[in-house]
Amino acid sequence: MPDSNRARTILIRENISLPANLPIESEAFLPGWRVVKNLDRSALTRKIEGGNWNFFYLAGEIRATVLGRDRSGTLRRAVKCVLAKQEGQKFNSLEITKVVSKRFLGIPFMSVTAHSRHIQQGIGLVPAKDFVLRMPTAPNGEVATKQYVALISST
Repeated sequence: MPDSNRARTILIRENISLPANLPIESEAFLPGWRVVKNLDRSALTRKIEGGNWNFFYLAGEIRATVLGRDRSGTLRRAVKCVLAKQEGQKFNSLEITKVVSKRFLGIPFMSVTAHSRHIQQGIGLVPAKDFVLRMPTAPNGEVATKQYVALISST
């Protein structure tokens, strides 16, 4: 990751599908994750949206603080902690929004703040195949249907 501008850096998961016309130069950063080298956040957004894809920005920052001097190994450990906090979510990119190195009582530490991002072709963040509306199931399907009809007709 470039040392001069670590904030606003975009990480993408390896082997994700991207628009065909999107030339991204990247390098390995952590296992399964690559850092985008040739495009900044706004240029990457323009390229993705130019290919009629979407680059979602998810509210809610993810923070991690690790002990260590201002070095690339410390940054990798901090980003690894951020990714561990994001583990249950199925987003395919991450934007590092803030990197701060400080000392407390002479002990160096680094804090990293990031936001989940997601690159996909559709406009809905939740894929249609994962979003299914179902009626409640009961041992007797007819009873469940009658209860549902009674519930919606009473309102």
